[in-house]
Amino acid sequence: MYDLLSGLSIIEASSFVASPTAGLYCAQMGAEVIRVDHKAGGLDYDRYMLTEEGRSLSWENLNRAKKSVALDLRSGEGRELLVELSAKTGNLITNLPEKSFLSHGAIAARRPDLVSVRIMGWHDGRQAMDFTVNAASGYPLMCGPEDWDPATAPPVNQVLPAWDFVTGAYCAFALLAGLRHRDASGEGSEIRVPLGDVAIGTMANSGAMAEMLYRGGDRERLGNAIWGAFGRDFRSRDGVRFMVAALTAKQWDGLVAAFDLADEIAELENELNVRFADGDRPRFEHRHRLFELFGTRSQTYDWHALSDRLTQHGTTFERYRTMHEAANDAELVTENPLFGPSPANPSGFEYPATRSFANIPTLNAGLPRAAPYLGQHTEEVLADRLGLASGAIGDLVDRGIARLSDKD
Repeated sequence: MYDLLSGLSIIEASSFVASPTAGLYCAQMGAEVIRVDHKAGGLDYDRYMLTEEGRSLSWENLNRAKKSVALDLRSGEGRELLVELSAKTGNLITNLPEKSFLSHGAIAARRPDLVSVRIMGWHDGRQAMDFTVNAASGYPLMCGPEDWDPATAPPVNQVLPAWDFVTGAYCAFALLAGLRHRDASGEGSEIRVPLGDVAIGTMANSGAMAEMLYRGGDRERLGNAIWGAFGRDFRSRDGVRFMVAALTAKQWDGLVAAFDLADEIAELENELNVRFADGDRPRFEHRHRLFELFGTRSQTYDWHALSDRLTQHGTTFERYRTMHEAANDAELVTENPLFGPSPANPSGFEYPATRSFANIPTLNAGLPRAAPYLGQHTEEVLADRLGLASGAIGDLVDRGIARLSDKD
């Protein structure tokens, strides 16, 4: 937790992954992020997986370091309170539709310099989610074993909602860009970020779109091989599966030395009339011959000995872990300064919690902060932001327009 954004307050009205991620990253850099939900919880409040007490671990982790306000957003009065909070604060992150009570125009009529970031589905207004835009991107049909028949092979979806997380990160960046523009000009900004555009735009930025148009067709499936470079999974003699990659001459030389393949590589180079040290192209184009050499040699080493050799020669490698193994790995988690001790989580479950991904050596990263209970800060925010007296807040609570903490 850093305080680089100290003094910045943001209203977040969102659910699921992309929009809460944008608020999370801002909160981890010190912004006051006030998440406003319907009083019974947003659409993601009970998102799987739930603890025995019914607390969502997904919600808990995507909302760390935020404040929570719970209002009856199905009522006109509750919606009016959210609009007024957004206008008073002047900064909004949301994935609610533009044609809703929380439109940019409705808030900007009261706060002309409003900076709003709105996550959409597609640019033309159609709905979308991570797994549907991923289907449109073409990536699932590039995954899977290379010997699958392209005509009948099924798509292979990734289990990580990557486009949601990329979109959330981009929205945090876009919000700060809008704030910088406001500081320079006094003008507000309405920023719309379609999830689908993030996916298709990333595909284009990677060069993949140009590649498909240039080749006039689709890329072949590669299994676990790396496209355009040398890299794949192998298995040691004692059954440990691991991944290696060589994108530079130094990495390649290290792998050859670690696997003790200098003579075999030289012989293959003479046969093929190539030099594998010259770059990615010869290593990729002749990958199957190389994979055969490395795969055979990996079967002559137990993992402990091979990993020592790979480390000694400065290679880029990692063994495969299950996610449960990764969560319990000392190097990845308990000895990693990214993680801090468990705060008082609403779930009551204690586990390592992340600090900001950014590491700023000159600053103290601070301890991870807990997610709020739903409605934990309703009274505080309505008093501080809207100037409501305790009696007025009590009346809102009594009439079911506002809700206090769901801790009990």
